Amino acid sequence: QVQLVESGGGLVQAGGSLRLSCAVSGRTISSYAMGWFRQAPGKEREFVAADGRSTFYADFVKGRFTISRDNAKNTVYLQMNSLKPEDTAVYYCAERNQGWGSRRWLEYDYWGQGTQVAVSS
Repeated sequence: QVQLVESGGGLVQAGGSLRLSCAVSGRTISSYAMGWFRQAPGKEREFVAADGRSTFYADFVKGRFTISRDNAKNTVYLQMNSLKPEDTAVYYCAERNQGWGSRRWLEYDYWGQGTQVAVSS
């Protein structure tokens, strides 16, 4: 059974940084694409970043966020710098049953429970 557990969320001031972690159990992540999504209250879940055979980001986080993975630890990270109040959301990691990432959340097969990020102005 594949399980994903996010951690690292919290409250930070605008301009600050956080690093989110997503620990995966049940299978090794080295062959699979991983993604980060977020959902703010009253809004739809939106793509943030993906890593697999290629790495790509949503336009609104380019240059500020970095997705990475440590296959030995079976963990994916999202380093978030220069945070803005509009980055406030629940952040989810997801895993896909193939090596290519996607911007569409419906194309991911496994999800974590989410971690809250709040950015104050």
